[in-house]
Amino acid sequence: MIKIAVIGVGRWGVHLLRNFLAHPQVSVAAVLDPHVERLTAAKQQFNLDENVLLTTQWSALQEISDLDAVAIATPATTHYHLIKDALQQGYHVLAEKPLTLDPKECEELCYLAELQKLILMVDHTYLFHPAVTAGKAVVEANQLGELRYAYASRTHLGPVRQDVDALWDLAIHDIAIFNNWLGQAPVKVQATGTVWLQTAENSPSGLADLVWVTLTYSNNFQAYIHLCWLNPDKQRRLAVVGSLGSLIFDEMSPNAPLTLLHGEFERQGNHFLPINQSREVIELNPGEPLQQVCDRFIQSILQNQPPVVSSGWVGTELVKILAALTTSLNQGGKPVFLTNI
Repeated sequence: MIKIAVIGVGRWGVHLLRNFLAHPQVSVAAVLDPHVERLTAAKQQFNLDENVLLTTQWSALQEISDLDAVAIATPATTHYHLIKDALQQGYHVLAEKPLTLDPKECEELCYLAELQKLILMVDHTYLFHPAVTAGKAVVEANQLGELRYAYASRTHLGPVRQDVDALWDLAIHDIAIFNNWLGQAPVKVQATGTVWLQTAENSPSGLADLVWVTLTYSNNFQAYIHLCWLNPDKQRRLAVVGSLGSLIFDEMSPNAPLTLLHGEFERQGNHFLPINQSREVIELNPGEPLQQVCDRFIQSILQNQPPVVSSGWVGTELVKILAALTTSLNQGGKPVFLTNI
């Protein structure tokens, strides 16, 4: 049994707690949150055993004998110090994304985990979504033909963050999926944005409500992302377009979230005629992505084998991309090149 503590039981932390309580190889030893009312709510919601320590103090965890791991679901600004201290205490760590807000801090934590021979995993839940797993197989099987371009749209009316802009809040999901499907990271990035709600008057530089992202990969393949938390038209849609068709992951289509639209052109003289057009719904394996995340974390600990899909290094790569996009955003969309990512 892996003895674990869940740090932070806010909107996302309660789902981590739920999954670890249900895991047959896990014993939840403690729940930590600075808000007493959240601890009380968690105790009532999950009918927690009296042996589960409920605390507002990080130092209280050190009194738990044989604690193996912690799951951290706190604001990103707190991640670096919490994760570093946890690794130094000898705990394996599952951290909510992003790993931190600074690429150098991310690298430091990855090296520390390796030095301590501990698992450091980031909860990039989408990488465990059945549609993403199946989509990667479609791309790798060359069913799309020659890859042309990709696009994604992630919009909704809120929630509006006060600590990070729409780029840091939303883009990481689609970038993670594109990198996973393509098997590589971008070599050049660009971003432009617009601020309406939180301007420079009440924020150091203003927090962009709308962001347009362009990712360029090594073979000049480009992916475009539309991000906005000020749009009632909720979209969670991502697509990769090839010479033989388009692969579409649409979360707003629960009955058919992953579809392959077949279609290509046949040239007849000076004309291009569409041929071989059809729609194929990709069958997906059932399962909750977050449950897969939690299980992968536990199995990585038991097998002493760092996770490949969502390791600390994968999380570091994504933070480097976001940092480069922020540089581009602050420079009005100037291209930023990524090296040694």
